[in-house]
Amino acid sequence: MDVYDNSIVEPIELRMIRPSKFPVRYDAKDSQSANLKTSIRAHGLLQPIVVRPLERGFEIVAGHRRFQACKGLRWRFIPCKIREFSDKQAYEIQLTENLQRKSMDPLEEAEAYQKYVVDFGWGGVDDLAEKIGKSNNYITHRMQLLNLSSDIKKEIASRRLSVSQAIEVTALDPEAKTGLVDEIIENDLTIRQIRQIKHRISRDEYGYKKESRSKEASIMQKDSLALKVTLSRIDDLIGEAHKIPLARRAEVVEFLMKQRRVVHSMIDDAIHCKKICPR
Repeated sequence: MDVYDNSIVEPIELRMIRPSKFPVRYDAKDSQSANLKTSIRAHGLLQPIVVRPLERGFEIVAGHRRFQACKGLRWRFIPCKIREFSDKQAYEIQLTENLQRKSMDPLEEAEAYQKYVVDFGWGGVDDLAEKIGKSNNYITHRMQLLNLSSDIKKEIASRRLSVSQAIEVTALDPEAKTGLVDEIIENDLTIRQIRQIKHRISRDEYGYKKESRSKEASIMQKDSLALKVTLSRIDDLIGEAHKIPLARRAEVVEFLMKQRRVVHSMIDDAIHCKKICPR
């Protein structure tokens, strides 16, 4: 749907225009804004900004960077497409523009979706998915990232933890999340390995409980998790070993199975130790 049909196009004084009252995302100091200012200085503004009329003046719907670039160049007037939009329509346009530009990180996306669905109450996940061309699962998974601790969010923002990896831990209790995230980052676990560990956590093989624990018990939890990561890696190697030539396959597989039994025994010891550690 072309939301800009029947727009009026004309220059408007910059002093009559204000930023959106529902900003999705905008950083006037990012490198793209600096490059845009250089381009406009050299070639002019190739695409008008989109505004909606207010009782007094106008509000930007799309084109905040272009507006700031022209303001920085000390333009008096800026070409504008003018059309009536509701708050909801204006927000949807801004959100779509930022998604197309890929200017938002995953947490910014999640916050924008939550504003639409929860804070502003403009529609459910189905409605938002249809408006921005994303799947329901995509939006739901992004919003789940907001339930993570601030420390885990920092790992996502720094890209040490991928969105796919983070989504896998969202359903765990806080103590299990922290321990598993540490192992994911340290060992660069695959999604398959994370799911294997989650399955064992769900069966309480790590002994995770929601009640508070002593330092000793916390250390033993991490020990169990580290061993389980090792077990998962050995299982992957056993799978690879079945692809080597038959002459050496049995010997290599038997060696790996022996190591697996040793690690499994160590996990049993760790679980027993956790049971006697003070809480």
